[in-house]
Amino acid sequence: MYTDEMLKSMKRVEENREKNFSFEPRRMTAEEKENLLLEFHPDYIKSEFVNLSVGGNKGGSVPTELAALLQGKGRISSDLDIENPEYDTDVLIIGCGGAGASAAIEADNTGADVLIVTKLRPGDANTMMAEGGIQAADKENDSPAVHFVDAYGGGHFAAKKELLYKLVTEAPDAVKWLEGLGVEFDKDENGNMITTHGGGTSRKRMHAAKDYSGAEIMRTLRDEVLNRKIPILDFTAAVELILDENGRAAGAVLMNMETGKIFAARAKTVILATGGAGRLHYRGYPTSNHYGATADGLVLGYRAGAKLIYADTLQYHPTGAAYPQQIFGALVTEKVRSLGAKLVNAEGQVFMHPLETRDVSAAAIIRECTAENKGVKTVSGTGVWLDTPMIEMREKGAIERRIPAMLRMFGEYGIDIRREPILVYPTLHYQNGGLDIDAQCETAVKNLFAAGEVAGGIHGRNRLMGNSLLDIIVFGRNAGRNAGNRAKTTETGTLTLKHIDKFEEEKRTAGVREETITPALLPDYARR
Repeated sequence: MYTDEMLKSMKRVEENREKNFSFEPRRMTAEEKENLLLEFHPDYIKSEFVNLSVGGNKGGSVPTELAALLQGKGRISSDLDIENPEYDTDVLIIGCGGAGASAAIEADNTGADVLIVTKLRPGDANTMMAEGGIQAADKENDSPAVHFVDAYGGGHFAAKKELLYKLVTEAPDAVKWLEGLGVEFDKDENGNMITTHGGGTSRKRMHAAKDYSGAEIMRTLRDEVLNRKIPILDFTAAVELILDENGRAAGAVLMNMETGKIFAARAKTVILATGGAGRLHYRGYPTSNHYGATADGLVLGYRAGAKLIYADTLQYHPTGAAYPQQIFGALVTEKVRSLGAKLVNAEGQVFMHPLETRDVSAAAIIRECTAENKGVKTVSGTGVWLDTPMIEMREKGAIERRIPAMLRMFGEYGIDIRREPILVYPTLHYQNGGLDIDAQCETAVKNLFAAGEVAGGIHGRNRLMGNSLLDIIVFGRNAGRNAGNRAKTTETGTLTLKHIDKFEEEKRTAGVREETITPALLPDYARR
C-alpha cells in the first residue's frame, strides 16, 4: 500500500517517536507568523485574485473562481412572471444546515410562518462535516472576555467587534440550548462537560460529542425542525432573490433540482443560510466541504445589493487527508492534535507547535513540503505525518474513545491510526469572509438576513477551531428571532426582479462579459 520511500520515512517517524513525544516545540513569534503567512499561505498569492468590476464591492479583491460567479450570467431574466407566487410565507429560509435549522426554530418561536428551502436534503451541510467541537467559555477558569481575546487575535484583529462580542457572550447559552434540545456532549463520570484545547485557545473550552460533534448537533436540530412540522422544500434551490418596489427582500425565485421547474416564493423577510464555497476548489485545492458548498448565498446576496466583507480570505484546514487517495482532502479534525498528535516531516522531525492557529499551521506544512523539501511524496502530491500513536502514548485507548470517526475512516483502508501515523496536507475548509451583516444579522438589503458560513466579519481573517459550530447556533438563532419579529411589522410591496436588469447594465457599462452561469448550485464536475 505504501511506496518504499513512504515506508522509509514512516520508519524514521517511529524511531524518533519517543524523543518527539517528550519534545515541546516553541510557539512562533508574531513576526515569524506574519513572514510565514506572507510567503506560503494561499491567501497571499495575489495572482490568484482579481478585482471586481461591478456591485457593492467594486474594486475589491476576491478569488478568481468566485469573481466568475459574482459577475456571471444569472439563471433567469427579469421578465419572469412572479405576480402570483406558488408559496407565501412570513420568513423564507434558504438552506437547512445548522444555521438554517437554528433560524427556523427561533423564527417559529416568534409565531411566524416559516418555509425552508434547501437544494439537497435537510442537513446536507458543512455542519455535518464538523468534528472537533464547539467553543464556549463556561468553566471557572475561563470567561467570554478571554474567549474574545483568543478569537480576535486568531482572526488577525480584523473581526467586527460587535459580532465577535455577540459570539462569545452568547456561547454558554448556545451550548446549554443545544444540550436542552438533546445534544449528547462528552461528559465525565460526574456529569461535567469534558473540554479540550484547540489551536489558538488559551483555555480548554472545546465541547464535543466524540468527533461526531457536527453530526450530533445537526441530528438534534433537524429532529426539532421536523417535530415542529416546519415545512421544508428539499431538492429546491434559490436562483435569484426577489425584492419589492422599495428595495427590500421579498422572497426568492426557486428551482426544483430534479425537474428544473422554476417558481416563486413571497416572504416578508428572507434568511440566507447557504453555507460555504469549498466545492469551488479555489486554486485547485481539495476540500473537506459537502457537495453543495458552491457560494450560492454570496451570489444571491451580491446581485441583490448586499455587500461582502473579507471575501479574499479562505481557511485551508492544515490537516486534510493526503493519503490514501480515496479520502484525499477529507478532514482530519484538529482534535487529533489537541489530544497529543504532533506534525512530523519526512525526516522524522517535529517542525512546529501542534496547536498554532490554522492559517499558520497550514502555511508551515506548505513550507515544509515546498521550500524545505521535507514532505512525503504520495500518488496525489505531498504531505507530512501526523503522528497519531502519540495519543495512545499519552492515554491508552483515547483514540477509540475520543476520535472514533478518525479511527474508522482510516481503518477502512487498512490504516490503524493507533499504531501508525497518517499523512496530511491543507484542504480548503472554510469561507472566512461572506456577506457583511450587522449585529442583528441583517445585510445592506433591508429584510435580508444572513447566518452561518455565508456571513462574514465574525471571525476576521482566520477562524479558530470550534467557533464555526458556535457561529451557526448564535447567529442562526439571532437571525431567526430578528427575521420573525421583523415579519410582524412588514407589509410586502409589489414583487420585482428589476435588480437583475440593473446588475446586467452595470456589467455592460464595465465591459464585463463573463458567461459563467450563476449561482453554480453544484460543482462543475457534477455534470461529468
